[in-house]
Parts: sequence; structure tokens; C-alpha cells
Amino acid sequence: MSGQVLKVENATMQFGGVVAVDNLNLEINEGEIVALIGPNGAGKTTAFNVVTGVYQPTNGAVWFQGEKIIENHPQGKMKKMYKGEHAGEYSHVLAPTPDKITKLGMARTFQNIRLWKSQTVFDNVLIAKHCRATSNVMSATFRFNRKEEMRQRQNVEELLKIVGLYEERDELATSLPYGKQRRLEIARALAAEPKLLLLDEPAAGMNPQETDELTAFIGEMRDRFGLTIFLIEHHMNLVMGISDRIYVLDFGKLIAEGTPAEIQNNQRVIDAYLGVADDA
Repeated sequence: MSGQVLKVENATMQFGGVVAVDNLNLEINEGEIVALIGPNGAGKTTAFNVVTGVYQPTNGAVWFQGEKIIENHPQGKMKKMYKGEHAGEYSHVLAPTPDKITKLGMARTFQNIRLWKSQTVFDNVLIAKHCRATSNVMSATFRFNRKEEMRQRQNVEELLKIVGLYEERDELATSLPYGKQRRLEIARALAAEPKLLLLDEPAAGMNPQETDELTAFIGEMRDRFGLTIFLIEHHMNLVMGISDRIYVLDFGKLIAEGTPAEIQNNQRVIDAYLGVADDA
């Protein structure tokens, strides 16, 4: 592990009087698989939404590969912006949109599968691949990008072979069994060529066999693509079996951080979560 990939610094996300994430601090290093766990409503998906630009945090900052990409310090000193469309203006907010964050090298899946239902398996991945296109609008308009289109299609075919979905490439995404739909969603995220892959409850709704297969699949994808992985999950067998480190949230607050063995033996975590989890 050669460096820090993600750093969340004093992140707070407040909705009216409800504080969903409260002063969260965490770090993820290159090549790690790090899990974020906690009871339902603990703020886990909200934390993901802050990191990926879906929500602008009420306070705090996010660093990605050594660069500050998200910041909101309402009480802080106004800073002059030197880049982008707002250069020369003063602001305490840095809030790129999710598509810009994806282009920086992050990709994610969602708790509820969000495939393009009317599209084939192949087209679901190809559409995601377009976010990495290098041709500009003009060349796309006049079809000067045929070479790139061919390259992307070849890359999608190779990716579908790697994830075990090549035989189903012409089927509608929604015709796949549930476990393969989850795998397709991960493949679609991989098509964006991320450095950091965020998985929001990837094993949700899976049976034990599918969960075991997914556990092995996540490890294989990390090794094959040189990924760093940040995941939310309730299946403790998966979390404990694959994670290098684990962070635990409860009511939006970070209550523990450590290795799987340390988390399993942390009394505060047991009281707040592991002691009542169905599959703990």
C-alpha cells in the first residue's frame, strides 16, 4: 500500500434538525478493502453520498488521491478560487457534481440496483464506459470517433468475460438472476476505470451461496484491477472475511475503527450493532 486514496475530514451532514453524519473522520489507503458498518439509519449511505458528491456536506472536507475535492466550512475563512468557471471569486464551498467525481476516479453501486432496465447487459456497461470517452462533442457529432467506439466495445466485451457475464451480453439486464444483476452493477462501475470503488450493500438480498460468490468476486476484482474498495454491508461473514479495516457508525457518529478481529471484540460495537445483527 503506497499511499492514501481517500480521506474524510470532519464531515457533517445535517437535514434540518437531524444530523445524519456527525463529524466523520476516516482514511483509506491504496489497495485496501475498508468496510463501513452500523445499524440501519446509522448514516452509512449518507456518508457515501457525501464522498461521491450527491450531497454537499454541511461541514467538512473530502480528499481523494491527495487533492481536496469537496469542502464546506461555513464558519471558515473565505478562499479565493483559482480554477474553473468561478475563478477569481471567493467561496468556502467546493462541491463538484457526481459525474465530475466519477471522472476523477471514483465509481459506486447503490443499495437498490439501478440498472437501465430496457437495455441489454452489454449496453448497460457500454453506456457507463462513455464517461471515459476522450472524443469531444464535435467529433462525436460528426462520427469522427469510430475508432474510440470500437475500442470501447472491445473493452466492454473483455470486461464482461472477466466478470462472467459474457454469455448473457445480449440479454436484457432485468432478465438476469438477482445475483448476476448485482454483478452487472459492479461491472458497470468498473467500466468507469475507477481507482476507488464504493459498494453500497452489494450482498443485499442474496442467499448464502450468492454471498460467498460475491465475497470471492470482490477480492478478485480488487487484485485484477488494482482497486481500493470502500463498502457498506450488513452481512458480517462478508465484512469480516474480506475487510482489511472496518469503521463503525452509530447515530451518525464514528464509535470504532480497527481490524475485523478488533471490531468483533469491541464491546461498544457489540452493544450497538453486532449483538443484535441477525447474521453477526
